[in-house]
Amino acid sequence: MSEPVSISTGIAQRYARAVFELALEEKKLPALEKDVAALEAALAESADLGALISSPLISRHEQAAAIAALAGKMKLSPAMAGTLGLMAEKRRLFVLPQLIGTLQGLLAEHKGEVTAEVTAAKALTKAQKDKLAKALKAAAGKDVNIDLAVDESLIGGLVVKLGSRMIDSSIRARLNALQNSMKEVG
Repeated sequence: MSEPVSISTGIAQRYARAVFELALEEKKLPALEKDVAALEAALAESADLGALISSPLISRHEQAAAIAALAGKMKLSPAMAGTLGLMAEKRRLFVLPQLIGTLQGLLAEHKGEVTAEVTAAKALTKAQKDKLAKALKAAAGKDVNIDLAVDESLIGGLVVKLGSRMIDSSIRARLNALQNSMKEVG
């Protein structure tokens, strides 16, 4: 399973790097950022778009035509529209979600930001998010965007992934650790 994922990630990284460097060279990073946000929203909202990019039954010509129409309707930048057209011609549209993620990372890195993946037992208030972002900024030395997910099985606390570091302060983790130590004693 990991081999196809790594192949997809590699393909997405090459396309992302190319479109990012083109936008950087042409000083059009704000347009690229807008394109990435629009594509991410479109993928989240449209099951048809998901089917278009992943279906082997749709020919490359049909994909290219549909993507060209979509790019025009969404008013995507020429660099992004061209990249998506090339991906359609090469039957590489299936990596669009990874392309979006990679571009988000490149844009954030360029702006000096990092993203923290935070899992909480319940939704955080704005004040809690701001306080957490401030604490993470102090630890990372960069502005931190928080990508929040809710997992009620944590019972309480947070799981924070910042780069290669992970901090698990959830009650579930503490209970698991206590259970393991009780097994060792008995």
